[in-house]
Order: sequence, then C-alpha cells, then structure tokens
Amino acid sequence: MAATPESKVKAKIKAILKAHGAYYAMPIGTGYGNSGVPDFLVCHGGEFLAIEAKAGKGVPTALQYKNLNDILTAGGRVLVINEDELKRGTLEATLDRML
Repeated sequence: MAATPESKVKAKIKAILKAHGAYYAMPIGTGYGNSGVPDFLVCHGGEFLAIEAKAGKGVPTALQYKNLNDILTAGGRVLVINEDELKRGTLEATLDRML
C-alpha cells in the first residue's frame, strides 16, 4: 500500500523526534476518544508539545484548531508541520529550544 502524503510527513516527524530523544505518542482517533486531538503528543526537556501533521500546505480543521488553542491556554506548545515547515527546520529548532 502506497504511503499517503500526510503519512510521509508523519514519518519524517517521527524520525526527527527520535533523533532528538523526545518521548511521543500518537493518539488514535476512535469513537471512544476525543476528536481533533493532535497527531503527536510530545514531551521533551520537561515541556509539552502538540504537533498536527498536514500534507502539502494543509491547515487544521476548526476542531483541531480548538484543541491546539486549548493546549496553548494550558501552557503547552503547538506546531502545525507540513512539508514547507519540515524544509524550514521548524520542528528541530523548537526541540532545540525546549532543552
């Protein structure tokens, strides 16, 4: 089965998180869980980071934005990572600042 564009972004995010020694979990959306939860829940350097992965220039849905805003309000960090952000090194720079 061919990888979807978003799954390729997620694979790159996983590799970056592993290279930085960050703990991460990827919640699976089911009928029993919360909807709109970010793709990655990360702990690094004692800080919490939520990452929403998007293919191309995709943007989060309204529900995903609500969850990201709730995390910000609670004191966590959030990132929306797409192919452009991967090229810019946004995730690596954020992880480096979290140490």
